[in-house]
Amino acid sequence: MNIGEAARASGISEKMIRHYEAIGLLHPARRANGYRTYSPGDIAVLRFIRHARDLAFPLEDVRKLLALWRDRGRASADVRRIALDHVAALEEKARSLQAMAASLRHLAEHCHGDDRPDCPILDELEGRHDHCVEGGRNELPALRAGDHPGDPLAGPASGGAGGSRRRDGARRDAPES
Repeated sequence: MNIGEAARASGISEKMIRHYEAIGLLHPARRANGYRTYSPGDIAVLRFIRHARDLAFPLEDVRKLLALWRDRGRASADVRRIALDHVAALEEKARSLQAMAASLRHLAEHCHGDDRPDCPILDELEGRHDHCVEGGRNELPALRAGDHPGDPLAGPASGGAGGSRRRDGARRDAPES
């Protein structure tokens, strides 16, 4: 079958099939004209990859799992170790996401949500109010004007308009009125 048929049969886009081939996860045969041809075994590999990626396994783990899947003399303990290591990584990621959600919830609770320009959420994202995050620690890296290209408050070197200004347009280094 051709790549379009393989994509439909496996549920993986043609672009990703080419990527998996480029990184060595898949080795379809080539016809005399250079076109790829996908066997039922290739489709099984693609489905295996899709299921592993659906479980958020990193590509390096997918590579290891594929090697173990192909090795009929494998030890299931090796597969189990990879799976449990991935579970631990997912649980750590879940804890991190919960902490981020709690921080944002806390900030949103302290935002007036009215017509005033003052906003503790934006202040925290900028890194100005570390005390607003529970526990007194800022879990997010500080952002400052000019730290990323296209920032409207950034200087010309980073693609912004220049100058460090507050949301109300006043310069940050100017005394407050």
